[in-house]
Amino acid sequence: MKIAVTSNGSTLDDQVDPRFGRCAHFVIVETDDMSFEAIANSNAAAGGGAGIQSAQLVSEKDAKVVLTGNCGPNAFRTLEAAGIQVVIGASGTVREAVKAYRNGKLEATGGPNVQSHAGMNP
Repeated sequence: MKIAVTSNGSTLDDQVDPRFGRCAHFVIVETDDMSFEAIANSNAAAGGGAGIQSAQLVSEKDAKVVLTGNCGPNAFRTLEAAGIQVVIGASGTVREAVKAYRNGKLEATGGPNVQSHAGMNP
């Protein structure tokens, strides 16, 4: 299964970025073998709509789950509409966050946990 993790960098050993729409990178991890693809988030500097555009990017990569620190309402609705589960509260490295999810320590949320535009001032 593919999991998209918001990240400050492009490897499994980089820290989880607490922002969804304006994270630096998405690390798309295949949980079966921990292979991954890192994607620079071109929406990080967007004037508006970063959450929606980032959600569409994750959807295009066939991710089934997103691990992040926080997720706003527009991104959450877009991910939910695409059938992607949102897990908030992820921290540590990308590798640690994926392991925590696989071990049942992180669960999907039922809604956003921050207001719109919360990630504009990190």
